[in-house]
Amino acid sequence: MELNVVYFYTVAIVDWVPLINTDRFKHIVIDSLIYLIKKNKLKVYGFVIMPNHIHIIWENIALNGKEMPYISFMKFTGHQFLEELSYSNHLLNKFKIPGDDREHQFWQKKGLSKIMHDKEVVEQKLNYMHLNPLQAHWNLVTDPNEYYFSSCSFYEQEDKRFDWLTDYRDTF
Repeated sequence: MELNVVYFYTVAIVDWVPLINTDRFKHIVIDSLIYLIKKNKLKVYGFVIMPNHIHIIWENIALNGKEMPYISFMKFTGHQFLEELSYSNHLLNKFKIPGDDREHQFWQKKGLSKIMHDKEVVEQKLNYMHLNPLQAHWNLVTDPNEYYFSSCSFYEQEDKRFDWLTDYRDTF
């Protein structure tokens, strides 16, 4: 990913383990995004946090030290997941990996990033993301606005609980 380019980004937990199925883990994801937004390193246009993966439309706007903000996001959330799981060895062991640079891997190594060229593509991806919790295999809610960990109500109902989001219509 490059600076000042809007991307649709999807990344899953290793082996699709439903690690982020509890509110505590979802808040780790949100808190990390908010931190980078407040430091003016990142803009987030839309998101959904699912039990084992996330979809985000975002823009890296400035380096966080020497690294891209999305790298900081992945590292920080991984550290926070490790801290939360340090009391649950059976689950933590699912993320143990061989290697010299770390003992655990929570996110898959390569997420999928697609450049968002125009408003229509952003709207298509937002629609896909916001409907994700309604899919039969998830069945998390019956109305996408009811799913708390999504930007749907920000756009559909002008909900201000995620006031840290940037409205894509102000950019495209």
